[in-house]
Amino acid sequence: MKSNIAQELKDSYDAQYKDPHIKKWRELGAKNKVQNIINITQGHSFDKVLEVGSGDGSILQELSRQNFAQELYSVEISQSGIEAIQSRNIPQLKSVQLFDGYKVPFEDHSFDLVILTHVLEHVEFERLLLRELKRLAKRQVIEVPKDYRFGVDKKLKHFLAYGHINMYTPSSLRFLVKSEGFRILKNSTAIYSKDVYTSNKRSFAQKLKANMVYLAKQALTHTPSVAFNHRYIDTITLFTESSEQGLDIM
Repeated sequence: MKSNIAQELKDSYDAQYKDPHIKKWRELGAKNKVQNIINITQGHSFDKVLEVGSGDGSILQELSRQNFAQELYSVEISQSGIEAIQSRNIPQLKSVQLFDGYKVPFEDHSFDLVILTHVLEHVEFERLLLRELKRLAKRQVIEVPKDYRFGVDKKLKHFLAYGHINMYTPSSLRFLVKSEGFRILKNSTAIYSKDVYTSNKRSFAQKLKANMVYLAKQALTHTPSVAFNHRYIDTITLFTESSEQGLDIM
């Protein structure tokens, strides 16, 4: 079985980063994602960091601005993404390479940290990619959106329009990585920033509604019930560590 990315997905992503209108949106989202990375890895420092599936380079650029690591590296599946990353002239970025979606062209243990943020929900063979992350670095940051909700199957076209072919809850993501032999050092959940909620809202009514949704989510994700909170979160972030253990089915 070929484990490189399906041609239909590759064609979609090849064209995805050519639209200049969504650049600002991606950069706004990158600030949230990088803050989550900084928060969950607090107390640790990294010299060499690889981002797998870097998109247009928004996260790499923000990591550079925050001086997160001495050296940054990138692999990306789309040529338009590669071109967008290169155009940013990111100071700490040492290498950006095209890859097939699963096999990363670096030796074992090449990095201190591998970042996989808002990528796993797009991946056909999740476990193959997770095993590659384990090979590349001792530690990983994995973040996904919390798309799953009751009746999600009725919104198939909505999520497929974003390329989201996998759905996660905090528990299902932890199960996935634990069953692949990762140790979870820390896990967290969050909602997007107010700027994300109000972005592109032009009228007063739209801005008011966006602010109300944001404030409501803040309240609904800070109740005594973790299960209730998880219904309203936007992101799930894990800080993990590799172990020698792999998939062990009894």
